[in-house]
Amino acid sequence: MNNANIFNESIEYIQRKIKDILKNVSQDDILKIKELFFKSNRIFVYGAGRSGLVAKAFAIRLVHLGFQTFVIGETITAPVQKGDLVLIISGSGETIPAVMTAEIANNLNAYVVSITAKRKSEIAKYADITFFISSNCNEAERKKFAPLGTLFEASVWILLDGIIADLLDSKKESEESMRSRHATLEQ
Repeated sequence: MNNANIFNESIEYIQRKIKDILKNVSQDDILKIKELFFKSNRIFVYGAGRSGLVAKAFAIRLVHLGFQTFVIGETITAPVQKGDLVLIISGSGETIPAVMTAEIANNLNAYVVSITAKRKSEIAKYADITFFISSNCNEAERKKFAPLGTLFEASVWILLDGIIADLLDSKKESEESMRSRHATLEQ
């Protein structure tokens, strides 16, 4: 098999699997998280590695929508308080910093949302809402076309962009109003 075929098969495989994974997302949970965004004082996101990159991308869009948003672990992050929302992305749901973040946020009476690929994970124990992002797939195919956490990370990115579109509509915002909050100075 040549590289062009692998590339095309990989793209098709990833798109198909993301669609299958996101079909299982509870619409009730989407409504619940949307309510949390509107009743929370501030929003904090956390993730490590590639999950952290997805969390940061989501935080940027939340800022564009006018939400006061922080990335946990950055030096300019405010302290989490009661009534804040903490969203944690962890494929395993067992990463020690992710679990500690969930536990501390829960102890502070913040709302906790976890996104994980493991249904009975440690972070889910502390969460008000847990999005389970996983699918049954042929391991040989997954390893060949979407190694490591690719399906989880890509699915979470699309899930969160869908939530952004929903919030955009609910807030009666537009791309133009979002652009007005876009960074004007970037590196």
